Amino acid sequence: MDADSSLDHVFFPDSGVVSVVAVYADGNIIEMATIGREGCTGVQAALGAKSSSVQLLVQIPGTAAKMSRASFMRAIRSVPSLRSLMNAYLQAFLEQVLVSVACNGAHSLKERLARWLLMMRDRCDDDAMPITQSLLAEMLGVQRPSLTNAVQQLERAGLIAYRRGQVTILDRPGLMEASCECYRLVRARVAFHLPKTFV
Repeated sequence: MDADSSLDHVFFPDSGVVSVVAVYADGNIIEMATIGREGCTGVQAALGAKSSSVQLLVQIPGTAAKMSRASFMRAIRSVPSLRSLMNAYLQAFLEQVLVSVACNGAHSLKERLARWLLMMRDRCDDDAMPITQSLLAEMLGVQRPSLTNAVQQLERAGLIAYRRGQVTILDRPGLMEASCECYRLVRARVAFHLPKTFV
């Protein structure tokens, strides 16, 4: 979905991962949040929005349930438990965005890369993920050579393996140690707001 497009549907991923990205005038993008089975796209719809101000990119293909915005809004109004769940998700989603903003300014690329890979792994249940270095560079808002160096640091430490469009996590506890504190913080906030999710 492109930025400023009509928000006609809300998608609830069963599998796969979607990134919410900011798009700049020069075409560069950077990820603001990640959506998996713990949430849904189009969170703005829960606040009454009819269009989306962000762009969505499917990072890892999967399946999702689809609901029209109108049906979603009717359900929010008529089903108190859904309204309560969406309020909890909105809080978790906002906190993820805020942590991501702070993380981009405070932590090294290696730490941010480790965090990003762990967040993807949480949502796809597979240590081997179809992710290219070009995609990683875009999502983290860095140049490809810088990203390649960070990937090599994690590879040399035996934490991941990278082979042509696929990243495999070899040592999850070690990758958690290499990550900044933001990964654990986001997991803790999601667990607080949405205790029955992947956390």
